[in-house]
Amino acid sequence: QVQLAESGGGLVQAGGSLRLSCAVSGRTFSSSAMGWFRQAPGKEREFVATISWGGGSTDYADSVKGRFTISRDNAKNTVTLQMNRLKPEDTAVYYCAAQRFRAYGSRIPNDYEYWGQGTQVTVSS
Repeated sequence: QVQLAESGGGLVQAGGSLRLSCAVSGRTFSSSAMGWFRQAPGKEREFVATISWGGGSTDYADSVKGRFTISRDNAKNTVTLQMNRLKPEDTAVYYCAAQRFRAYGSRIPNDYEYWGQGTQVTVSS
């Protein structure tokens, strides 16, 4: 069984930074591609970033490219999303997700098997 738990959300002013973390239980973390997604009220869940199981390959949504950085620590079973120069439109619940036994992550939410509960990020203008 794989369990994911996000932390680090909160309220920040536009232009500020937040660092989200996702702790993953289970023995398959290093064999899983990991992703971050977000969902704003009234909108569908959307792709934010993904990282390969070894950490050497990343992919970002155009809306966050150059501002957000995804990373992982396979020794600590954690994946992190550093968010800089935040904008009000980044306000959403952020979720981390795992694709077991996949080297490279997908941009499609339904491709991920396991999800965390989410953490709220609110950016004020």
